[in-house]
Amino acid sequence: MQGNTKRNQTVISQFLLLGLPIPTEHQNLFYSLFLAMYLITVLGNLLIIILIQLDSHLHTPMYSLLSNLSFSDLCFSSVTMPKLLQNMQSQVPSIPYAGCLAQMYFFLFFADLESFLLVAMAYDRYVAICFPLHYTSIMSPKLCVGLVVFSWVLTTFHAMLHTLLMARLSFCEDNVIPHFFCDMSALLKLSCSDTHVNELVIFITGGLILVIPFVLIVVSYARIVSSILKVPSARGIRKAFSTCGSHLSVVSLFYGTVIGLYLCPSANNSTLKETVMGMMYTVVTPMLNPFIYSLRNRDMKGALFRVLCKKKILFCL
Repeated sequence: MQGNTKRNQTVISQFLLLGLPIPTEHQNLFYSLFLAMYLITVLGNLLIIILIQLDSHLHTPMYSLLSNLSFSDLCFSSVTMPKLLQNMQSQVPSIPYAGCLAQMYFFLFFADLESFLLVAMAYDRYVAICFPLHYTSIMSPKLCVGLVVFSWVLTTFHAMLHTLLMARLSFCEDNVIPHFFCDMSALLKLSCSDTHVNELVIFITGGLILVIPFVLIVVSYARIVSSILKVPSARGIRKAFSTCGSHLSVVSLFYGTVIGLYLCPSANNSTLKETVMGMMYTVVTPMLNPFIYSLRNRDMKGALFRVLCKKKILFCL
């Protein structure tokens, strides 16, 4: 009996990623589409980071947090998209065991980082609208840096915890992951070890990393709406709502898909549904964020205009 168990528990050196359920005749079309989406994500978020660094008008807490969010979006998409694109052109869409754990780590890290940065941005908007006269003293550069550092440190420990717990599990003969990246829940289903500890930690930390930040954002915007409705000027109300509109759009996109997938599971959750929703928050949301912030934001448009004008003058000289 023990011999059979040992024979069955072969060492898995790599996993096979099934990827997306795309018909063979449409592979090239979807490859081009995903490549274009990834390039737009990289270029759009890089543009925001560069503009914020180059334009002194944007050296404020709000845009400092936005710069960090853009960096997180860029990296978040880069964790999964290059491997997906590579596997779409490969006959054997595999990923090494160590590479799979590394992908899971960075996926968790940048997903958590995005969650905490969205909370920090909600707090920034709350202070700006509810305490405008004290905004500079409350949202000091020191506090802003502290929020970012706290987010990075906490997400590092959280991602490392899950990665180390996953590394202790054994994987038997089945090494096929029905996803386009090394999703933690998919890996747990493949393990032939006891996963109760992993599942318990996911349940506990999920509340800390996902639910609590979401509740904090909702509370912040409830206070913001309450404060806005007290403003007698219609122009003041429009200005306040336009200030928060971009951030609310991003929060809705990110948390809507994540909560729908992980916190509202249903018995008929299909692999296709999980893959499509995973694509929404790992690929579509990071791509749309630069458009949401740049197209709705006069400061970003002004910064782009000023930077281009400077470059044009320098070029002429």
